[in-house]
Amino acid sequence: MVFKKWRHTRPFFGAILSVLSGLMILWVPLNLYLSTFLPGSVAVIGLLFGGLITLMGLMSFFLPSASKALGIIVIFLSILSVIGALGGFLFGTIFGIIGGALLTAWRMVPADESAGAPVSDTAAQPAKTG
Repeated sequence: MVFKKWRHTRPFFGAILSVLSGLMILWVPLNLYLSTFLPGSVAVIGLLFGGLITLMGLMSFFLPSASKALGIIVIFLSILSVIGALGGFLFGTIFGIIGGALLTAWRMVPADESAGAPVSDTAAQPAKTG
């Protein structure tokens, strides 16, 4: 029950997908480690982007209020990771875009809504027009 409560107070699935995406993007340049650190190699960019995406996913666990900015950064880095790491064979890019979108769409639920208190049903009422 404690884990379920903790999970609902942060963008859990967006963070998990972002961390998974970062690890997929890191996998390609780490397997090419002999050529990664040669001068002029763009595989270092894959290490940088994959590490940053993993870091952003972990930061969203601890800073849920910054999830919108972190999600936007994850989406940009996931798309740009195609340059240096083939985007984790494009699975990392797709997971990064989905994870970043989930991070961006997540919102913190106010305490009264999460406690199960009835919410005013303003959407069900017809809108007044002039």
